[in-house]
Amino acid sequence: MKLTWRNVTNEARLLLIGIPLLLWTLIPVYHLFLFAISSKDSATSGRLWPKEPTLQNFDFVFHQKHFYLDHFWLQMWNSLVIAVAVAALTLFVATSAAFAISRLKLAGGRWVLNLALFTYFIPAAFLAVPMYKTMGNYGLLNNQWSLILAMVTIASPYCIWVLKQASDKLPWELDEAARIDGASPLQLFRLVYLPLMVPSLVAVGTYSLLLAWNEYLYAFLLLSNDKSVTLSVALGNFLAADDSPWELLMTTGLIYALPPAAIYYAFKRYMVSGLTAGAVKS
Repeated sequence: MKLTWRNVTNEARLLLIGIPLLLWTLIPVYHLFLFAISSKDSATSGRLWPKEPTLQNFDFVFHQKHFYLDHFWLQMWNSLVIAVAVAALTLFVATSAAFAISRLKLAGGRWVLNLALFTYFIPAAFLAVPMYKTMGNYGLLNNQWSLILAMVTIASPYCIWVLKQASDKLPWELDEAARIDGASPLQLFRLVYLPLMVPSLVAVGTYSLLLAWNEYLYAFLLLSNDKSVTLSVALGNFLAADDSPWELLMTTGLIYALPPAAIYYAFKRYMVSGLTAGAVKS
């Protein structure tokens, strides 16, 4: 590419914006890591690097040596199970709905899509108490299924919309060819629709998984037993005392943040292409 003054100024502007944003993002992560490798006495010293870095905090967390960490591995497992279940159910609901609305052109499909999107006019936090009441009426309080169903309810409308827009871009000739060959709607869904929708499916699946993994409010309201709560809720227990072990809190938070970060970067290519495919209707 030919180097011009305009190109140089554009790059300079991008750097002037990008570098502060990068620092703004990385500084909290750095402090999280700094607490994780600091001893209790030096964690709040304000130093940019501890005098004697230590991995003792990780040993405390992994071996559950503090009473706040009695169920660390079980709570981590709860977070994983709930997040995967939410992703799987959301994919099933959203994929089926998007296929029916976009490819089968079922009557009332557009109304269903519009009503689903209408739910986003109401912040999820406002629905927390009604959701709590509903789960109580069905006897699901303190049951992990209550959180799974609540998160599927929250994630599905957006996922349906993204998949529907991406589905609209698929060539109709493929459907017609499959029908001429005698394919049923289920075969069309399984053999034609799903393979072509893989990037978008990965994108919305990752979105719903991360949404459930990071959820705190609904998990706090719907689950109360230490053996059934997610780790995000358990982290709040560290703030219950005046002398909270900040170094253990930050270490646990750092460990809890690693799986979603790894998942995001593993599927980043699919996330970008999948969400972009459903961003604008063709």
